[in-house]
Amino acid sequence: MAKFPEAEKRIFHRVFVCRKCKSTIKADNQKVKLRKIKCRKCGSKALRPKNKEKKG
Repeated sequence: MAKFPEAEKRIFHRVFVCRKCKSTIKADNQKVKLRKIKCRKCGSKALRPKNKEKKG
């Protein structure tokens, strides 16, 4: 987890992960909700926000 708000915003703000190939994409929240953004790598429109909690 980020130590200070500026780092948290830089790492997690408007960052999404493809559900199929796990690549990260920076995009506008509304466009992702409307499925106008697709993955550059595989072309899928199934995106989720980046997790803020560390695994493990």
